[in-house]
Amino acid sequence: MDPRIPRLRRKLAAIPFDPLRSHSFGEQHHKFRLGPKPAQARLAAFEAEHGIVLPDGYRQFLMYIGGSGAAPFYGLLPLERCSLLVMNPPEEPGAPRGFESAEAGAHEGDLFLHIIEMGCTDVCLLAVTGPLTGRVLTGNSDGHWGPDVSSATDFLDWYERWLNHMSAGRDDRALELTSPRLRAHRPGP
Repeated sequence: MDPRIPRLRRKLAAIPFDPLRSHSFGEQHHKFRLGPKPAQARLAAFEAEHGIVLPDGYRQFLMYIGGSGAAPFYGLLPLERCSLLVMNPPEEPGAPRGFESAEAGAHEGDLFLHIIEMGCTDVCLLAVTGPLTGRVLTGNSDGHWGPDVSSATDFLDWYERWLNHMSAGRDDRALELTSPRLRAHRPGP
């Protein structure tokens, strides 16, 4: 087991009770609860079915922390709702690129697993093949913005960054976090 796992569990357990924490967009949906951890056999079957190997940090999270729920935006999708995507080919230099479903066995290019629900056509993805393997990206499946690659080296680092920023009461536009200070200055309804 990765040594970060117990630390992530402790941090996640403390977040809902921290009065000075940031507020995460979509937290009312997952309420900082985690879904059941999938069995190793289920993970292996998912990998075989899709012809991929889940990046180690993400796999460790699923095996030892939880299979869905508490995460940025609307939360971590259960494995059965995750889908493989490919990035659309560039239409013109410098234009944002979207994502589309990867057809089983007929895909070209790097593969990305849709792991977190962001809402509308925005997607939070985990690279599962290619030079970005293990890194988290956010973007828009229609290519309206992004993709933006996180500087975190793997899923566990990315997840811990979310927890750390929440605990510190920070604003973080990339993770849709709103600090208590900023929330206090918003006009009421």
